Amino acid sequence: MTTTHKKIGVITATIVGINAMIGAGIFSVPAALGNAVGPAGICTYLFVIFAVWCMGSSMAYLAEHYPQEGSFYTYARQWGGHKIGLIAAGLYLIGLVIAMGLLCHIIGSYLHHYFPAISSYNLGLMALAALTVLNMIGVHMSQAGQMVLICTTIFPLLAITLLCLLNGHWNNFVPFAPYGWRQVFSAARIVIFGFFGFECAASLFTVVENPRKNVPRALIAAIIAVGILYILFVGSIIFAVPLYYFSDPTVAVSDILLKVFPGYTWLVELIHVAILSAMVGTVHSMLWSAGSLLSAFLKQIRIDLFQHLSKKGYIEDRWSVLLIAIGIFLSFVCLSDIDLFFSLTALFIICAFMLSMITLLVDRKRLSKGQQLQVVIGLAAASMIL
Repeated sequence: MTTTHKKIGVITATIVGINAMIGAGIFSVPAALGNAVGPAGICTYLFVIFAVWCMGSSMAYLAEHYPQEGSFYTYARQWGGHKIGLIAAGLYLIGLVIAMGLLCHIIGSYLHHYFPAISSYNLGLMALAALTVLNMIGVHMSQAGQMVLICTTIFPLLAITLLCLLNGHWNNFVPFAPYGWRQVFSAARIVIFGFFGFECAASLFTVVENPRKNVPRALIAAIIAVGILYILFVGSIIFAVPLYYFSDPTVAVSDILLKVFPGYTWLVELIHVAILSAMVGTVHSMLWSAGSLLSAFLKQIRIDLFQHLSKKGYIEDRWSVLLIAIGIFLSFVCLSDIDLFFSLTALFIICAFMLSMITLLVDRKRLSKGQQLQVVIGLAAASMIL
């Protein structure tokens, strides 16, 4: 996957962002949101989409005004210099590696359903190895992989959405906010993690055609597409499922839907396929984008060895992907506490976001007042997640 290979267009970059965002969380959110908020959970999604859109717009402004490879390093360096740039990029990469280690654990557990003779631990490692090889082969194969994964993820979501819309009842929206409107905003923390990964298009700067225009377009298009898909999916489930089914927030959405539609046993298998595809798509997308970011990151480290390797052409995306995969492997082996995974991921990645977005406030002349307001809201959203 070197930069000399064929580059990707805005559509593929957008699909990479969509695959990076859509994860297994979308299937656990409806029950948790229904239990905490009720039908007004749709408003929670609207609020979160607006907040993430402001964060995404901030990243898009950065990509447009500082059109060089390196994303987080390049953006944070503008106000904090070389060291702050390295810190921002390093924080993001560490957070990403930790998160992908967790996803590989979950991928292994879902693959175990289809391959019971192999342990979920070994299946998780095998999935990581396969995705690493796919990314190292080149851009063309990675593009094909992204196309397949987006189809196997979105088709089940749309099928379930259509089923729920055709069998829903408006009575299920009453009462609309049974637990009060304050819960609408408090529950934002439940859904906002489902949008992590929107920024990965910025890390693909070197492999995107006309990146100054297409990277910002891909960032915003991916957020809008995923936002619409999430609202349709969650809204349709609330439309079809009476509120009392959400009394236990830990119940899987497949179990809830089977109670409402007892004759549709294929739902469970369809949801399993969608969850597995979504998680594989996330790891594949993040390996791709993180490899590009790490390549740029290593070129900026002022150590003779890295400078020598860079001049010789040994620091390229192909081998950076392998280094990222090794980091994910270490995360996979060393960490097992799910809560710790989420906490560390939020800590590192959000700090990287904030260090990057500060540039837009320091260099305000580049933005209109409306754009400056978007940046402030984006920073507030990042602080809320943190």
